[in-house]
Amino acid sequence: MNLKYVPTTCPYCGTGCGFYLKVKDGELAGVAPSKTHPVSQGRLCVKGTTAWESVIAADRIKEPLIKKNGKFTEAGWDEALDLIAEKFSKLKKKYGPDSLGVWGSARCTNELNYLAQKLARAVFGTNNVDHCARTCHSPTVAGLVRSFGSGAMTNSIDEIKNAACVFAIGSNTPEAHPLIGWRVRAAKDKGAKLIVCDPRKIDTAKYADIHIQHYPGTDIALLNCLMNTIISEGLEDKQYVKTRTEGFGELKKVVAKYTPEYTSPIVGVDADLMVKAARLYAKTKPASTLYTLGITEHTVGTENVMSVANLAMLTGNVGVESGGVNPLRGQNNVQGACDMAALPNYYVGYQKVDDPAIQEKFEKAWGTKLSPTPGLTTTDQVIQAKEGKIKGLYVIGEDPLTSDPNISEVRESLEKLEFLVVHEIYMSPTAEMADVVLPGASFAEKDGTFTNSERRVQLINKAIEPVGNSRPDWRIVCDVAARMGYPFKYKSTAEVMDEIASLAPIYGGISHDRCRKVGLQWPCLDKDHPGTKYLHKGKFTRGLGKFHGIEHRPPAEVPDDQYPFILSTGRMRFHYNVGTMSRRTHLLDREFPFMFVEVNEKDGQKLSIRDMDDCKVSTRRGQLKVKARVSDRVKEGVMWMPFHYVEAPANLLTNDAFCPIARTGEYKACAARLEKVS
Repeated sequence: MNLKYVPTTCPYCGTGCGFYLKVKDGELAGVAPSKTHPVSQGRLCVKGTTAWESVIAADRIKEPLIKKNGKFTEAGWDEALDLIAEKFSKLKKKYGPDSLGVWGSARCTNELNYLAQKLARAVFGTNNVDHCARTCHSPTVAGLVRSFGSGAMTNSIDEIKNAACVFAIGSNTPEAHPLIGWRVRAAKDKGAKLIVCDPRKIDTAKYADIHIQHYPGTDIALLNCLMNTIISEGLEDKQYVKTRTEGFGELKKVVAKYTPEYTSPIVGVDADLMVKAARLYAKTKPASTLYTLGITEHTVGTENVMSVANLAMLTGNVGVESGGVNPLRGQNNVQGACDMAALPNYYVGYQKVDDPAIQEKFEKAWGTKLSPTPGLTTTDQVIQAKEGKIKGLYVIGEDPLTSDPNISEVRESLEKLEFLVVHEIYMSPTAEMADVVLPGASFAEKDGTFTNSERRVQLINKAIEPVGNSRPDWRIVCDVAARMGYPFKYKSTAEVMDEIASLAPIYGGISHDRCRKVGLQWPCLDKDHPGTKYLHKGKFTRGLGKFHGIEHRPPAEVPDDQYPFILSTGRMRFHYNVGTMSRRTHLLDREFPFMFVEVNEKDGQKLSIRDMDDCKVSTRRGQLKVKARVSDRVKEGVMWMPFHYVEAPANLLTNDAFCPIARTGEYKACAARLEKVS
């Protein structure tokens, strides 16, 4: 038996676990955990264990597809690439460079995302490049840059188990990030105090010292109340606030009105419980703060992030080991895609596109003139497509027709495009609308790097040949660029990373060779730099940490007589994002093969709805027929749905109201109605 083990990085969440792909006679045969990996340490979750199955389903796209007379036909690579180059070139000439857009992908490598944004900027001539961080953690970048000067997880994953206190808000680690959830459990077992703030009784709430079950969309009021208590009782870290921060006076003034008594009816939580939580958090250090999309996916997402930063700075918990503000990234390379400038306002390494000195640097490196005007987010590209201003899109590994809020509006926008290219491994609703579909390679079929949530740049290694006539993603982008008159002359992804290191100071010491063992955490400034375990030690990236006084604002939609519930959405243990991978894995789909809505048992009694009854969930945008799961898991007046089911997409219901700063949609709170179906 010819069995080999190829080391690589998990393609699911942002934890970045390491494992070996088992390869037998040139085909994938399983996964083996890596005992020495610094993140996973010999453990894997159920998705990681079955990750190899996600790329071998029979319906992989194996040939380029061109739509002719409304139907896809297989085509050769030359025909497909020539058509793409011709169409994009004509649109650029007729309507200008800013009529085009490129969507990078958090599912793909750093090298691919670097080349995608280079394609947009150096070849198309536009800064209209973005990716799905827009739907999740863009408020993290925007908020933490304002507060700290750097928009990334401050500490390392393994530090969590040594925290004296873990404060988890809007984060369901056991289901969304199981190997980080293990660290939380380990910390608790070692005596740490655990405070969980979540509208649902998630698994961590069961063993938390305090569970604050607040209403979705009231995080700022809750955090302001905790800070009000800390300041009024003199529990803030006065020396830290004095020497490491600025803006405390503004913060103190704003939070003064958020007394426990004032805040209690807003958040739906007993005043005494919030006081208890504030005291416990302030007195137990170091405290590690964890958050995910429960904080970011709101119209106040950026302000939510800054409020979390306020609380951590107030108590001196930033720039210390096992403390910090730790946004847990949802996808395998969403951190890396941001680092690589699949963003409309930054070059690689968070260098601003409207800074003349930075623009000159990249023009010299790339040998072409570049636009100084920040581009459009994916949110605004969709809006402007509907308005007829965006004419052509190149979408890599994204499915906005399932993942964006209010997908009926998204469909109308995509229908207005003159040309749509989708680069995928499986057919998706968005790919079905494309004029050309290009077959990319899975994580097992290519080389490159992913950057996990703790800023660790790690290798993925090619284990098998690409299926059919598919190609590695980075090579496809190079082919498109060459046909449009700007050859990308890279022989390998290692050469792409070398160019990244030459242009991005935070990646200055990173190379494929140096990442071969356990990766490197940025900032890594030169070839001798060991990488950085945690950020802001002694000094914030911006100098002083910045407090912001932030007022609570309710969600864009609040319950009323017609739609009396708050609907929220999220991820579950056995599935992942829009289900492209997990729904094609038998073991995972077997566990939860159908869409459902979680309903509080008291609400169920009022509506005569019992567990597993058929019911209808409606919002102002649409309705879905689903099964009811009735329990005390969700707060009374709140409903919760997963978003993994393309046949019953939760985002048919969600609200396309957006954070005005980060342009992220409000997936976590909209007004809804629940009815029993006879």
